[in-house]
Amino acid sequence: MSLKLGVLISGSGTNLQALIDEIEAGRLDATIELVVSSRADAYGLQRANAAGIPTLTISRDLYAEPGVADQVIATELKRAGVELVVLAGYMRKVGLAVLLTWPDKVVNLHPALLPSFPGAHGIEDAWRRGVKVTGVTVHIANADYDAGPIVAQEPVRILEGWSVDELEARIHEVEHRLLPATIQLFAEGRVEVLPDRRVRIAPAASASEEA
Repeated sequence: MSLKLGVLISGSGTNLQALIDEIEAGRLDATIELVVSSRADAYGLQRANAAGIPTLTISRDLYAEPGVADQVIATELKRAGVELVVLAGYMRKVGLAVLLTWPDKVVNLHPALLPSFPGAHGIEDAWRRGVKVTGVTVHIANADYDAGPIVAQEPVRILEGWSVDELEARIHEVEHRLLPATIQLFAEGRVEVLPDRRVRIAPAASASEEA
């Protein structure tokens, strides 16, 4: 049975599109039940509409109080039957109304190798610092910003002379591959959060076990 996703966005929605494409290609065993945007002008809403996915806009103009916004989001995600919440470029911090409704089932995508370069400018911060390797992290969100248990990471080597735009393009390439692959691990029931808050990825079932 396909994993039911709720995807939260704030901008162009390229990672949302990556999920849509992988689902349509049969490589991601999931369905997207609702797309929530923090901005009414987010292009990701058009991507969702084109794919026939219901949308909800929770902008600061409508809900200036974060706690109220989170309660509305939680209510609508529950109504849609969502089992895993995916933060794909969502630029508002998710509060307890969502986190407590889906414990260890809220997943965030971050464009750096956490715990290095947390926050909203991970790509630019890594580039300005002059590090030789950065990357992408998919982690379970909690009440502490960019500090939840890490599920998956992939490094990106910063080549000599790269501009920040070139680095950003490479980061996005990795995001579009790593996020769907990580969500597939959840769909297969292979992600376990241990008591010490580390994440264990169970091995894939063999053909004989599946049979």
